[in-house]
Amino acid sequence: MKRLIISLFSISLLGGAFSAHAITNGGPDNGEHPYVGLMVADDADGNPLWRCSGTLISAYVFVTAGHCTEAPAARATIWFAEDVEGGIPGNGYPFDGDVDGTTYIHPNYDPGAFFLYDLGIVVLDEPIIMSEYGSLPAAGALDPLLRKRGLQDTTFTAVGYGLQRINPVFVEGFRVRLQATLDLVTLRGVAGGSNGVPPKTSVWLTNNAHTGGTCFGDSGGPLFADDSNTIVAVTSYGLNGNCAGIGAGYRIDKQADLDFINSFLP
Repeated sequence: MKRLIISLFSISLLGGAFSAHAITNGGPDNGEHPYVGLMVADDADGNPLWRCSGTLISAYVFVTAGHCTEAPAARATIWFAEDVEGGIPGNGYPFDGDVDGTTYIHPNYDPGAFFLYDLGIVVLDEPIIMSEYGSLPAAGALDPLLRKRGLQDTTFTAVGYGLQRINPVFVEGFRVRLQATLDLVTLRGVAGGSNGVPPKTSVWLTNNAHTGGTCFGDSGGPLFADDSNTIVAVTSYGLNGNCAGIGAGYRIDKQADLDFINSFLP
């Protein structure tokens, strides 16, 4: 079997290199998901490393991807404005945001096989009070879809601050919260191979001009079940560097992942 080529969906702030994903061909969020924020990971000395997206699930707990909080990340700065780009430089980007926090990573996370446990947490230094937050799924919430024959009517809402467009010679980047409604492709992963993605770890979604998709900078952003506020996965990777074809999220509806997240909640 051919080796699976994976592109992470975070954006490095060092030298402008890409290391992750964003919403392409999406639409404005229009205030629907104020609890989704833009995160800049910082090292222990406060130097910005890369940016991702993520979701507040309580006043203190921000859920994102594991590769967004892996070393050398030690801290994170987060903004919740829908248009972070339009607020620069007055909003302090990329150094001073709405809140700072400490980063944590799934205990089984391995950079060499990040897609197996691609889950991270930021615990905020101060509470962010909102009338609504993202919610966690029930354990195994997506498993019934493995037995479903027709997936055409199964959709997910992706929200994030990633790139708007990308191709080999043209890149357009925004730090604006966008959303897109994506169709489910498969939950079965790719068996075998040195980089095989096993079933029940990822959700693969459409990434095209018709439905939109995720891209660099959307890493860690929520994949909501349909149009709910229930996070069933976090944006993780793509199968090529052009943000086309397939975008994938790491499923957080496994009991071990929910236990990890809940360990940070009161």
